[in-house]
Amino acid sequence: MSGSWKVSARAPRAAVEAALLAHEDALDWDADIVISGSEIAEDRPDDWQIEAWLPRRPNGRDKAALAALFAGDAPPFAVEKLPDTDWVTQSQGVLEPIRAGRFHVRTPDHPPTSGAIDFVIPASQAFGTGQHATTAGCLAMLDAMKRQGVVVRNLADIGTGTGLLAFAALRLWPRALATASDIDEVCVEVVEDNAAANGFELGGHAGQVAMTVADGMNHPLIAARAPYDLVIANILAGPLVELAPDFARSLVPGGHLLLAGLLDTQERQVRRACRHAGLRLAARMVAGDWSILWLRKRAFARVRTTRPGRLPEWSRGW
Repeated sequence: MSGSWKVSARAPRAAVEAALLAHEDALDWDADIVISGSEIAEDRPDDWQIEAWLPRRPNGRDKAALAALFAGDAPPFAVEKLPDTDWVTQSQGVLEPIRAGRFHVRTPDHPPTSGAIDFVIPASQAFGTGQHATTAGCLAMLDAMKRQGVVVRNLADIGTGTGLLAFAALRLWPRALATASDIDEVCVEVVEDNAAANGFELGGHAGQVAMTVADGMNHPLIAARAPYDLVIANILAGPLVELAPDFARSLVPGGHLLLAGLLDTQERQVRRACRHAGLRLAARMVAGDWSILWLRKRAFARVRTTRPGRLPEWSRGW
């Protein structure tokens, strides 16, 4: 039987988060199985559920792969056949507008608002309508960067989804070069439609968005347009750890890195990987269970100066 199926189970938060981490580390994971974890209710923060969506009826191997994500005994899984409905589009279509910093993000069903940078992002199959805490957190952090005087002439949005974060950065720095990429080819058409709906042009010139399909930083266009003043990556903790050295190499000295998609329990490992790559934390924000990190690459090497009768002084450039 074809169609969409869901497998779900309830477990303590720690067990679900550990299973999500195991999923990120599973190199042979079936790409057709998409999983997520979330709390069951706001007043029960330690009671979580894990859900997996498949384009087919789950077989024994699928169930075994999910069970293997849990250390020890796996919780009992429930299997259900889903109606032939685009659940992503349907669920996003009824979402209320959000306000993050100076940004207002809405679907076409809602009117614009005055006194804000307005974006209309229709419901789509791509991630990043602004409703998720990580996307909204990135919008707020971009606003904070601008208010603190950050100057961006060349930026990249890795894992762009709908293109929203690239668009937001261009509204703040309208003469910048902008590169957007995603591993999912469906995002190309989504970004094209959203660019047209919000008055952006696609292309390689200042103020335009150059869109491509890429796995992380591994693409000739991304390499050719480096180095960047700002790299944005709202993806997952595992890829963020793996890509930390690539992010650092792609930044100009003193460049900025905005990371999201990591749970607060995963922040330490992401920051450790970034620190080893030469990136230092400039600011952080917590949005629910998620961490938003602003990091910077050292502007120049430490310079030691000495004065007669005094210990050496260290000056750090950022």
